[in-house]
Amino acid sequence: MEYHIDFYKHFAWLRKENVGSDGGSESYQERLSRLEGDKESLILQVSVLTDQVEAQGVKINDLESSLMEHQHKLNCTEEMLQQELLHRTSLEKQKLSLMGEVSYLKLKLTDMEGKQGHGAERQHKAEVLLKELRILKDKVQHLEDQKLQYEKKLKATKCFISNEIAAFYTCFYFYLSRLRRTQSGGFQAADPDAGQFRRGGLRATAGPRLTRTPDDMNIPFSQWTKEQVCGWLEDYGLGQYISLARQWVENGQTLLSATPQEIEKEMGVKHPLHRKKLQLALRAFTTKVVEKSAELDHIWVTRWLDDIGLPQYKDQFHEARVDGRMIQYLTVNDLLTLKVTSQLHHLSIKCAIHVLHVNKFNPNCLRRRPGDEKQPSPSEVVQWSNHRVMEWLRAVDLAEYAPNLRGSGVHGGLVILEPRFSSETLALLLNIPPQKTLLRRHLAMAFAALVGFQAMQEKREYGNATGHMPLTTTAKVKPKKLGFTQFSHLRKRKPDEAADYICPIDSGAPAANGDSRLLSPVHRGLSPTLDRHVGFFLS
Repeated sequence: MEYHIDFYKHFAWLRKENVGSDGGSESYQERLSRLEGDKESLILQVSVLTDQVEAQGVKINDLESSLMEHQHKLNCTEEMLQQELLHRTSLEKQKLSLMGEVSYLKLKLTDMEGKQGHGAERQHKAEVLLKELRILKDKVQHLEDQKLQYEKKLKATKCFISNEIAAFYTCFYFYLSRLRRTQSGGFQAADPDAGQFRRGGLRATAGPRLTRTPDDMNIPFSQWTKEQVCGWLEDYGLGQYISLARQWVENGQTLLSATPQEIEKEMGVKHPLHRKKLQLALRAFTTKVVEKSAELDHIWVTRWLDDIGLPQYKDQFHEARVDGRMIQYLTVNDLLTLKVTSQLHHLSIKCAIHVLHVNKFNPNCLRRRPGDEKQPSPSEVVQWSNHRVMEWLRAVDLAEYAPNLRGSGVHGGLVILEPRFSSETLALLLNIPPQKTLLRRHLAMAFAALVGFQAMQEKREYGNATGHMPLTTTAKVKPKKLGFTQFSHLRKRKPDEAADYICPIDSGAPAANGDSRLLSPVHRGLSPTLDRHVGFFLS
């Protein structure tokens, strides 16, 4: 605030007052000097008051600005308080909802605790049932072992009884002929035909057991009686067709002269491999060729599948009653019927059949355990079973991957005889990751040392050839379809020529498969090392 004072009017007023009151006592000069002093004091006071007023104005301005700042802060605080109130309200709502959820969870926890008590009881009962199941499984296995032993004993007993019955009837015939020579008419009158011994008469009461006697093997199959044929079917694993065979078969000649269509219709043999099994056996009776493979029954074939690493097909092979004779005549479509669709498994079975051929169908030709050899030769590796290959993996410090070979079909014959089977194929089957290059390199070195330098060189040459298709673990085999051009020549072909055997045999070889035979050119393409190692395999 500023205050303006008119000094001239003030001095004029003072002058009039002083002139009117002291006109006679003081002089004009004294008054003027005193007024000058008052003027200076007033000017000084005015300047002081002016400075004070200016200072107060500055303070008032500072207070106004401070008031404005505090007013702004107050507004912000009020807004924050409003937001805080809103936030607190939402937190209260969340608190209420959470309290509701907590109460619900408490109720659920109480319910779960009650159920957990029942679950513990159920788990205990399940453990008890599992223990009982294991015990029952062990008992079933024990009973199966006893059953096999009893079957062997029963077979031996039946053979013994059959021999005794044959000896009894021989003696009976001998004494009957002596009675006839002595002209004892009492017995002949009671049975005039008793002097003539006929098959199918009294002896037929022995049933199928007589088919296992050595005397019956000397009799041509065409002369076998109905009971002998039915007994042979039972021994051959085709006992389910006996009931219809009794109604249709008169003797062995009925089967020998029957067509496959008649066998399917009259005996109800719908399974194609059952028909094939029966036809191969009848052909063997006709040609009178004793095959070494005929000694291997379908039970042995299931164990053979374990040895070559394909136990997953045991049920299909057992249901089809595939025996040793059928193995060498299996076709691609037969394997597809047995649900063997993997190309690798086809090659595994093919190589395993060839190993059987080379070893004259010796049932114990595959090696299941490690021997004394430090560095096995290819001629020894080719006879390794799947388990022996897994033992080799443990020996070369790959034990953690060895269980992956179960069900893979990898055996020594496949490793040596299949040119497309390499260390990369083995690494895929073992599930060794591609990024583990050092481990795969170690496997490749061990694989090369196992198969030998010559076989590895031939595998590389085969892999580098034009048109080479690498062997994969997922490739499938599709059934071959006949075209219109093949239908015209189908009737002209013989059955053996039309069959696409999985392991074909050289036609120039001897008929008996027990003899050593070379493979046909088709099968020689399976393994370039085969011709060089056949001599070693036979040793």
